[in-house]
Amino acid sequence: MTYRQKKRARQNRRRRQRRSGRTRAIVLSAFGVVGAVLVLSGLALNREIKKIARETAHLNVKTLGQNTSIYDRYGHLLGIVAGTQNRTIITNSQMPQNIKDATVAIEDKRFYQHHGLDYVRLVGAALHDVAGGGGLQGGSTITMQLMKVLALGGNDQSINGKLKEAYLAVEYEKTHTKGQILTNYLNSVFYGNNAVGIEAASLTYFDRHARNISLTQAALLAGLPQAPTQYDPFRHPVAARNRRNQVLAQMADQHYISPQLAARAEKAGLGLHHGNAYSGVPNEGFFFQYVKQNLQKVYGQAQLADQGLKVYTTIDPKLNQDARAAIKSQLGQPGDPEVAIVMLDSRTGAIRAMASTQKFSTTNQFNYATQALRQPGSTFKPFVLTTAIGRGINPYSTYYVSRRLNFFDPTWGQINVQTYSNQYPGKINIYNATLQSDNSVYQQMTLDLGPQAVVNTAYTMGIPRQRNLPVVPSVGLGSGDVTPLDMATAYSALSNQGMRVTPLSVTKIVAPTGRATATRPALHRVLPDGVAYEVTKVLHGNVLAGTGTAANIAPDIAGKTGTTSNYVDAWFMGYTPCYVTAVWVGYPNASGPARFMTDVHGITVAGATFPAHIWAAFMQNVLFNNPTYACPLNGYPLPNSPVAWKPFSSAFTQYAPPVTSTSTTTSPTSGTTSTPATTTSAPPATTPKTTPATPGGTTTGAPSPKPPG
Repeated sequence: MTYRQKKRARQNRRRRQRRSGRTRAIVLSAFGVVGAVLVLSGLALNREIKKIARETAHLNVKTLGQNTSIYDRYGHLLGIVAGTQNRTIITNSQMPQNIKDATVAIEDKRFYQHHGLDYVRLVGAALHDVAGGGGLQGGSTITMQLMKVLALGGNDQSINGKLKEAYLAVEYEKTHTKGQILTNYLNSVFYGNNAVGIEAASLTYFDRHARNISLTQAALLAGLPQAPTQYDPFRHPVAARNRRNQVLAQMADQHYISPQLAARAEKAGLGLHHGNAYSGVPNEGFFFQYVKQNLQKVYGQAQLADQGLKVYTTIDPKLNQDARAAIKSQLGQPGDPEVAIVMLDSRTGAIRAMASTQKFSTTNQFNYATQALRQPGSTFKPFVLTTAIGRGINPYSTYYVSRRLNFFDPTWGQINVQTYSNQYPGKINIYNATLQSDNSVYQQMTLDLGPQAVVNTAYTMGIPRQRNLPVVPSVGLGSGDVTPLDMATAYSALSNQGMRVTPLSVTKIVAPTGRATATRPALHRVLPDGVAYEVTKVLHGNVLAGTGTAANIAPDIAGKTGTTSNYVDAWFMGYTPCYVTAVWVGYPNASGPARFMTDVHGITVAGATFPAHIWAAFMQNVLFNNPTYACPLNGYPLPNSPVAWKPFSSAFTQYAPPVTSTSTTTSPTSGTTSTPATTTSAPPATTPKTTPATPGGTTTGAPSPKPPG
């Protein structure tokens, strides 16, 4: 190498050293700047995290409202009380694996690897946004989305809101397993059409429970949360199918399913079946509505729907089917009157049947069994009989004179009563007068006992006080207004040895936490068992040889027929040692004049006709064809407190000419007797009025004459 070449090499080496030094200086300076930035950023991020921690410290993961479900006595769903958003929580085991896999595949494919934040996805989403792309998923993980719903209200889309989601997601994952997080997410996400949670979505779109959905249905649902309106399968089936196929493709890419299975599934239809679990007509709608209204009194109308309760009731749909079949066996042709049946277990008050001829719908929810206020006719006479026996008046040795009553009473006004046949047997004891449903005798008994005492007995036995029974002589003949459920409740005190029951429609309520609250029967002693026993003996005789013989299908049946003026209403009230059943027949009468049942299938309808026959047809199935309702009691037990009969005499029992009453008001079982009335001369006989009873009942004087029974 020449001298010149060596010199040039030394110069080049010095230049490279200078450049290297400058580069090192630049790099070192850059690292210093970056380090400073990172330090400052770390400090800022740490401050931001601490700030978010402070801001979110007061936040609690809330429990979303969910629908209340109502079940029959066997645990079968009757219907759902839908909340502001339809939501029914199910457990992890009730969720099929395909919905879990489909959701993870399309929403958060690294769900099982990250701890709340997917950093790969966050960077990818950020770069995508910087490039101006439109992503389908964004950077949120399933846990972040859950925090947005449960803790942040789901509305904050700001950077600060996302930071809060991220912070809460990391904290949430420290205390919850992946299975718990995914279950909570699937129970909380919005799927469109007012459906929150996978169970509500499955019922809404496919009318089946989530545990029963197919792979293609699971893929369809998994694709909805991102844009429920855009992918609504009811309104946009093409978009919904494309989105579903995208989910299937993701499942195949992530090895949840094979590519071959995905290809076959992509060719399938949507499999939609618009469910009505939340918006449709419930099973046993009238009873369902009755239970719902009672629950609303406890929880409030707005709160009940979001309580997420599981309500188990007393109703037996099989008995309701039997009740409707019994009605149809007697009535059901066009133009026939309506019928309502209520059956109670008189030992517990459990409502086992509540059926009618009406078809429940969103526009027809009037329940004849619980809302129709109708006059009970002679089925009210047992309250008079109970009052009398409670005072020690012997129905076998106490006689009245059955005769036309037409006189003016200074206390009650005009008394104008006759029997339906206008025939009068004369001297007759209370027992036989009951079997003949003699209005004349029972009017005299009511005057002797005092209308107030009869009303008190009815209230005590179970007629609700809000019925405001009229305190008039006609009340003993049935001039008040009651419902079939009222009458069944009151007669239960006779069936159950003097113990009144409160109608029981709910047996158990289970909260979302799993805590169950049982509803215990409410029983109250309202009559001595001896009084109930003696009244039952008389009413059993009525079934054997009185107006109720059509109901004589088994031993130990007791009952009473009832028919109101001009055949507006007809009843049969019957019971056994375990059950009491009310049957009412009549035409609706919301407005206008009452419609008379004087020609139904060619006959005039009285309590001894269609009502008694319907009762017999229904109870035949209950007593002989349904082992569930076998009664353990063999007859009515002998009383522990037999009735002590007392001498009784009044102006009416002394066979005097028509008299006025001066009865005193007493409690139903006080044992006191009426003061004999002063005899007066009777006014001239007049033609009895035959106008139908008014809806509210007579308020003074006596009612129009009633047909037998």
